[in-house]
Order: sequence, then structure tokens, then C-alpha cells
Amino acid sequence: MINSNKFKIIVKPNARENRIEGFDNQRNAYIVHVKAKPEDNKANIEIIKFLLKHFKKRVRIASGFKSKEKIIEIID
Repeated sequence: MINSNKFKIIVKPNARENRIEGFDNQRNAYIVHVKAKPEDNKANIEIIKFLLKHFKKRVRIASGFKSKEKIIEIID
């Protein structure tokens, strides 16, 4: 179960810019584009940095380290 501090994202690596595209109702997840390539943990690091700037709060990947679908947790 995902509470208010956790949400699901679908990562699209190798993008021109880091951005949140929108919400996918079928998958119940936000679509997040990142510039980094999905190798050597680069995309995961880029996601954390991008969401940290966006929310101005610490975030962590709760699950899905090797998947395009990830659960993100906002840490208060």
C-alpha cells in the first residue's frame, strides 16, 4: 500500500531534460524523464537529485532499484 509519503514513478532514461511528464492513470504512477543513462546506478542518482530539487525535501528509492517502476518515499 502506498501512503501519502510514497508514490510510484516510471522512469524514462536518456531524456533531453529532467522533467515530470504527468500521471499515468493505468499504472497509477508519475512519468519522470531523466538525462542519465540506466547504467552504473546513474539514473537512480539523477532521480534522487531531481526529486530533491523538485520537492525541497529528502527522498529515497524505497523499491525498484533495477526497474523502470520505482516507489519513491519523501522523508520528512
